[in-house]
Amino acid sequence: MKKYIFMVAAIASLYATQSCDSFLDKEPLDRLSAGQFWETKQDFDMALTALYGHLQTPMFAAGTPDWDLITDNGFGQHNSNGSRAIVQGDIFSSSDGYITGVYNTCYAGIARANIFLAQLANYQGTALDDAAKARYEGEARFMRAYYYYFLYACYGDVPLVTEPLTLENQAQPKVAAAQILETIYQDIDFAIQSLPSTSYAAGNGHLVQSSAQALKLRILLFTGYGDNGVANVALLTQARDIARQLMSAGYSLANNFESVFRDNTQQNNPEIIFSVKFLAPDNATSMDQWYGDWLVASPLRSFYNAFEAGDLRRDLTVFVNEVNFNGNIHRPSNNVPTGLGLKKFLTPELMPYGYSTQSQQDWVMFRYADVLLSFAEAENEINGATTEVHNAVNAIRNRAGLDDLPGNLTKEQMRQAIRRERRMEFAFEGQRYFDLKRWHIAEETLNSVTDGVLVYRFEERFYHWPLPQTEIDKSNGVLVQNPDYQ
Repeated sequence: MKKYIFMVAAIASLYATQSCDSFLDKEPLDRLSAGQFWETKQDFDMALTALYGHLQTPMFAAGTPDWDLITDNGFGQHNSNGSRAIVQGDIFSSSDGYITGVYNTCYAGIARANIFLAQLANYQGTALDDAAKARYEGEARFMRAYYYYFLYACYGDVPLVTEPLTLENQAQPKVAAAQILETIYQDIDFAIQSLPSTSYAAGNGHLVQSSAQALKLRILLFTGYGDNGVANVALLTQARDIARQLMSAGYSLANNFESVFRDNTQQNNPEIIFSVKFLAPDNATSMDQWYGDWLVASPLRSFYNAFEAGDLRRDLTVFVNEVNFNGNIHRPSNNVPTGLGLKKFLTPELMPYGYSTQSQQDWVMFRYADVLLSFAEAENEINGATTEVHNAVNAIRNRAGLDDLPGNLTKEQMRQAIRRERRMEFAFEGQRYFDLKRWHIAEETLNSVTDGVLVYRFEERFYHWPLPQTEIDKSNGVLVQNPDYQ
């Protein structure tokens, strides 16, 4: 079976029946477990499906390319997720888009994970054995860790909630970011120990151990440069060691770069470690219309020109003026403000793109290319440009049609080479913004953009966003704004 289908609408309505207006979107448990749910394995499977389905929101999988609209890679003419204001430095506690949306979406996902975990812990029936309960718990705790990672990365200090809340205690104070990070690692370490050690391709769309390891690797890299961009060797050593484990877990680079993103070549793809599933017609999106016709994301010319001569990824990532797959052409109905469009995720078989287009390509959250470049980055910071570092980077370059890097690079030269490869390899996959933040080069990089349609302005305080004012108001003084926005 190509994919399993999410029953998101049905389960979302179940959760919504107990929804309140709190900023954590928590529901009283008595309505959810009133003898009609949480009794059979199917009940837990349906609830777990809803946890996976929450990743399809525009903040995450369904709108992943939009994250690059607040970087030096692209421009968003339709202001997706408030990208234009963020680019121009108009960031306030009242801002919409990502500033408010990430917060609310993450806590809604955490709410569902907490309810699921509480019901699982209280379950006394015989439909789930201990092994199944441990696996289900690992999947739910992965989800919670994922959302808390985004909160940690975007806001820093935030409320920590690990149990379902009621109307009486829904207003929660912030805790230190370090405590959030500790909880993230507790959840993800449990997931690593509890999820099956099979490959993702063999997991029927469910998380596996390597998926959790890939999340931990990403978090270690994000925290591995502190608040000033200086490498923390201890953290990067942990990252390198996890990357090594993943490098022996049976994954490999797909032969063709584009196969990772095309619907008909994603099933059993050796590179994919975790993806968010879609399946038309009941669980389709408009992704091909958004990016192939509406031009929601317009790559900048400076990004296009940053590709090396001969890099196959350039013309697989970007189209010039019109979509062209071997002579099959689609001309966008919207403006092409930079003369360039995003080709990377488009489905050739669905042209021409329009309102009736039903897209079902999976959105890849973790893939083996990231493991290789993460290993190279960490090992280079620890031991310099070793043979292992060269081998990992060159594997990425060779697939893109590029020659090996020179063999005599210094640590500093290799650092720049790796960072350039990450930009080209993961363009519009939602990583560039967080790379710029973790390396602490967002200010110098973004303020140097000269062809961005908009005038870029990034300030030091933007490394952490303000908490949404609506949530502060609801808390009656319990939730306190981040200091740079008071």
